[in-house]
Amino acid sequence: MTETPAAPGGTEYGYFLACEDHGPRALVEQARMAQDAGFTALWISDHYHPWTDAQGHSPFVWSVIGALSEAVSLPVQTAVTCPTTRLHPAVVAQAAATSAVQLDGRFRLGVGSGEALNEHITGERWPPAPVRLEMLEEAVDIMRQLFTGRQVTHYGRYYTVENARLYDVPEEPVPIDVSGFGPAAIALAGRIGDGFVSMGPQGEAVQEFRRSGGGGRQGGQAPAFTGVKVCYDRSRAAAVRAVHQRWPNMFLPGELAQVLPTPRHFEQAAELVTEEQVAGSPLACGSDPQAHVDALAAGSDAGFDRVYVSQIGHDVRGFFDFYRTEVLPRLRERDADGKGG
Repeated sequence: MTETPAAPGGTEYGYFLACEDHGPRALVEQARMAQDAGFTALWISDHYHPWTDAQGHSPFVWSVIGALSEAVSLPVQTAVTCPTTRLHPAVVAQAAATSAVQLDGRFRLGVGSGEALNEHITGERWPPAPVRLEMLEEAVDIMRQLFTGRQVTHYGRYYTVENARLYDVPEEPVPIDVSGFGPAAIALAGRIGDGFVSMGPQGEAVQEFRRSGGGGRQGGQAPAFTGVKVCYDRSRAAAVRAVHQRWPNMFLPGELAQVLPTPRHFEQAAELVTEEQVAGSPLACGSDPQAHVDALAAGSDAGFDRVYVSQIGHDVRGFFDFYRTEVLPRLRERDADGKGG
C-alpha cells in the first residue's frame, strides 16, 4: 500500500473533511487546498445527517471519495463508517474495495459502532452499546473475507451473506481501523483492528489499545489516528461564537452523541452549552499560531501516529494559508527537534 512518508519526528498531520459542515464540491476543493498547504493525508466523516441544522450538510461519502481519488494524491480514510445498520457490511466492503482501487491502495476504512443520528433511519431498532460492538466485530469479519476476492457465504448472529464476491479488490486487503472511546470499544479495537481511531489527545486510550493487542496484523505496530477541531479566525471572540453556533454538540457529555436520533434533539441538548464553555475549553480558537500548534502537538505527544485537524468556521481559505505559513512549519520544526512523535 502506498503511503505518504511520515514527518521527521514520526507524526503526520492530515486534514479532516467534515461532511456534516460542507457540501460535496466544497469538500473536494478543501482537499486540494489541504494538499497544497502541506497536509499529508485526509480524513472524511461518514454521516447521513449533520449534528445540527446549522452545519447543514451530509453528502454520500463514497461519491465524494471517488472525486477525491481524481482530485488529489493524498491517502484517504473514513472517520468513521458504521458498517452495521444503515448499510450491510457486504455493501460497505464493496464501497471500500472500490475506493482502495481508485486510490491505488491509499485508502483505509475507519469503522465504529455508530450513532442513532445516522443509523436509525431505516427504522431498525437501535441496539445498546454491547450489541453494537458484537455487530461491528461480525461486520469486520465479513468485510475481511470479502476483501480476499473469493466468494463468501456467511450465516452469523446478525448478518447473512449468500454467494457474495467482490470482483474489484485492491492488491492488498483494505486496512480496517476501529474507533474506540470506552474501555470495551478500545479493547475490541486492539483485538480486531489494523489500527486505532479516536478523537482528541487520548493518551490513555492509545496505551489501552496497545495493551489490548494493538493490531499489527500487517506487520509491526498498528498505527493510531486522532482528530482535533479548531476554529481559525482573526478574532478569537468571533471564532468562539462560530464554534458555539455551528458545533455545540462537541460539548455534550456522556453517550448523548450515540443515542440522540435527530439534529433537532442535538440542538435542544446544545441549548445547555454556553459560549463561556467554549471559550474555557482547550479548543484552539483565533489566530495565535502557538495555540494551534499546541492543539495538534497534544495528539502527537499522546502517541498518535497521525493527527487530523478540521476547521470550524467560514474562512476555510484563510485557515489553509495560516496553517501553510504559520502552523505546519512550526510542527515540523518541533518534530525535527525531537519534541513530538
